[in-house]
Amino acid sequence: MGLSHILNSPPHTTATLLGNGNGSGPGIGLGAHRTSPGSPPPDYPRLLIRNVHLPFDSDDPTLADPLYNVSCVGGRVDRVELATANGHSQGSRHSTPPHHPEYHGQTRDRQGAHAELDAQGRGILLPALCHAHIHLDKCFLLDQCDELVTGHFAEALRVTTKAKSSFPHNTEDLYDRGRKLITQSVECGVTLMRAHVEVDEAVHFTCVDIGLRLKKLFRDICHVQIAVFAQDPFFASPVDERPGLNYALLQAAAHRPGVEAIGSAPYVEPTIAHAKRNIDYIFELALEVGLHVDFHLDYNLEPASEPLIWHVLDQLRERIQQGRWRTGAHVCIGHATRLTLFSPEEWARLRVALIDERLPVTLVGLPPSDLYMMGRHLEHAPRSTLNVPRLAAEQGLRVAMAVNNVENAFTPQGPVDPLSLCPLGVAVFQAGTKKDCRALLEAVTLNARLAVGGAHKGAPHPSITPAPGVPADFVLLHENDTLHGAALNPSFSRTTIRRGQVVARRVAQTWILPQKTPSPDPLPPA
Repeated sequence: MGLSHILNSPPHTTATLLGNGNGSGPGIGLGAHRTSPGSPPPDYPRLLIRNVHLPFDSDDPTLADPLYNVSCVGGRVDRVELATANGHSQGSRHSTPPHHPEYHGQTRDRQGAHAELDAQGRGILLPALCHAHIHLDKCFLLDQCDELVTGHFAEALRVTTKAKSSFPHNTEDLYDRGRKLITQSVECGVTLMRAHVEVDEAVHFTCVDIGLRLKKLFRDICHVQIAVFAQDPFFASPVDERPGLNYALLQAAAHRPGVEAIGSAPYVEPTIAHAKRNIDYIFELALEVGLHVDFHLDYNLEPASEPLIWHVLDQLRERIQQGRWRTGAHVCIGHATRLTLFSPEEWARLRVALIDERLPVTLVGLPPSDLYMMGRHLEHAPRSTLNVPRLAAEQGLRVAMAVNNVENAFTPQGPVDPLSLCPLGVAVFQAGTKKDCRALLEAVTLNARLAVGGAHKGAPHPSITPAPGVPADFVLLHENDTLHGAALNPSFSRTTIRRGQVVARRVAQTWILPQKTPSPDPLPPA
């Protein structure tokens, strides 16, 4: 896609958004429509991003090498144009110290508020990052858990359940840990996240209350999409016919103003039959309230286990045919490690459902958790997470990746940064080509937004390159000039832009002892 295509691309005319009419504000809400602003009033906020590299869909160096200016008006891209006549960067991309963008904050003139961000010929502008799946209440919890002995899932569940029992009595700690997670995420370049908060007999609505407080606190900086989540089973025993208190609490939480998604972990139920009923109850609640659906599903590597993805797809297909599914609602499937054992025939069947039938479902691999937890009983641990580049190349599937947990018993290792999943994916999937790296970057940007309901059914495939009319949510990687380099070794220094406004900047502070002349050789030993 060349510059002429970008300049001539029409703005998006409509977008189907999701919410339950509960004051979730601009973003991803059910039943509302946003239309192209056309020519915005002169007092709309404006941001000019100057002298920046752009990620083009083509590998043509005549497109990628020049520098561009991106003009944002009223929270959307207004124009994209060449920055200079020859478009070549000034200085070396390996300069030391690195050049950081110059930001001139908002000033006002007769056209309203405007600001300027000059990348000075360094850095690439990518779509803003998105946490498609992250646990807001269980982050940074490891130091409050009993010491891990085996690291197995059952142990992680046990020690986390014990730690959770203190949540209702220590809400400020819960709030501070959640605020830390969101702050660090925004500094990384995240402007949208699906934040899971648990509801059960131990915590009741404590996590929901804190999540909604944080959603409100960060509403101008990051869209925190609250998903009420049942980690514990609805049915206490294999003989239970009716769901218990955990379901009743989740049902009440789903109606809370500000909640945008509902989810569960069907694999914790006592039987497969109960797991399927768990799925059915979640679908029914989502329809009743008007929410997205998010399942932690098929989290195993057992060839003999029944993949519950087929039940989810059957239920969704039936509901759509019967008019019992809300337009704009989306289903997110997290983990899905069992699918890594699929045969070519099973992948072909799934491809028909997701691409040919266009069912509103997105798979989300969670590499930090999947790789840490899965395959412990096997002699040779497999690559037990969804292979994003291969599924994109062979099946045409738009799979997302997400961090999931940060510093807890389920995932004790790894940073909050979604971009860190790209170099991890290069190694795990042995996927270092430019095409592979593009797929990995799309997994934490475009595909992640799709997973949380950021694009409606039938919408055209979004581009990783900014075009007029698209929302002005970006992350500027100060020390990467190419898409390939951004995936292989993401810049630490970044600037985060949401709705055409700079909301965060992260810059590395470095120091090294100056060496004016070589030091003398050390004295030989006596």
